[in-house]
Amino acid sequence: MVKAISVLGSTGSIGKQTLNVARHLKMPVKALSVQKSVALAEQQAREFHPELVAVFDEAAAKELAQKLSDTDIRVVSGEAGLIEAATIPSADCVVTAVSGAIGLKPTLAAIDTGRRIALANKETLVCAGEIVMARAQEKGAEIVPVDSEHSAIFQCLTGRDRKELKKILLTGSGGPFRGKTVAELEHITPEQAVKHPNWSMGAKISVDSATMMNKGLEFIEAMRLFDCTPDDIEVIIHPESIIHSMVELVDGTVIAQLGVPDMELPIQLALTWPERAASPADRLDLTAVGKMTFEKPDFAKLPCLELAIQCARRGGTATTILSAANEIAVALFLGHRIGYNDIYRSVAGALERIPVVSAPTLEEILEADRLARNDVREHFGTCM
Repeated sequence: MVKAISVLGSTGSIGKQTLNVARHLKMPVKALSVQKSVALAEQQAREFHPELVAVFDEAAAKELAQKLSDTDIRVVSGEAGLIEAATIPSADCVVTAVSGAIGLKPTLAAIDTGRRIALANKETLVCAGEIVMARAQEKGAEIVPVDSEHSAIFQCLTGRDRKELKKILLTGSGGPFRGKTVAELEHITPEQAVKHPNWSMGAKISVDSATMMNKGLEFIEAMRLFDCTPDDIEVIIHPESIIHSMVELVDGTVIAQLGVPDMELPIQLALTWPERAASPADRLDLTAVGKMTFEKPDFAKLPCLELAIQCARRGGTATTILSAANEIAVALFLGHRIGYNDIYRSVAGALERIPVVSAPTLEEILEADRLARNDVREHFGTCM
């Protein structure tokens, strides 16, 4: 079990749930980071009394510093502040709960200190997974996944020789629009898209779950985390969200991890591993569940998922472009500036227009990320 944590993205959905877990475990929180949510950041800082709070927005950082002037909590800002929060010496684990590619540099900085990374920022591995995993191996940093699906795979594979693995069976609920055609989705609103049937999540990941882009990003993340090829992973729709993922072994055995759909369970495991601690989460009652169902994804109705898997096979900066373009497209959709189906169109368009670099350096990855964001803003930012 880790001794103290730093939480990047503490005011987001995963960040708030991480603090719930820290409160339950009575685990010290040494640093927090937020985008610009001053009121909630002040509340969290006064409760957990970290050494520092990093506020990415400069103006918000100045406001928070004034509000916390009666404490000894330092307030820092910008990307440098985020990296300082990720590498604070008094924490032996950093929970990367920020959303988007902004998590890449602080994650790499934390890896360089050799500490545990409780990874909830999937874009880090989607954009630069080969670099991140190689750096972690070099520095002796432990990466424990927080995503429920990857936590499940991690648990199923622990203690096993990777030669025993035949296939990863990556489950997904299918989201709130499971079964609808692309034409039926044309007029979906942001308010409808953020209502996930099983999970309580932030707006961006809820939209990604609706389009199934989230499952595509998880497909790529699983490749990087578990050193697999696309042929080693199969996506299965499991609407009940009870089995969080499975692994098939070479002898035909299938091992699954089950539990109620509660993100605090994989968060807590990432902090206590290899130990387990009592949790206030609801217990799984299989008799109440009654039955569990499974189906193959219909790629004709899920073009974002198909596009992500194509990028996984293509490799290089294709996954970077995919993630960055999707991040901007979802933001535009949530702002009512593009339609629901325009999310796919904008990402597919960026992949057509931006050259893909194979075996990219970190600088080439960051450039591909910048180009993809600009492409979506230019071609789709004013279409409504």
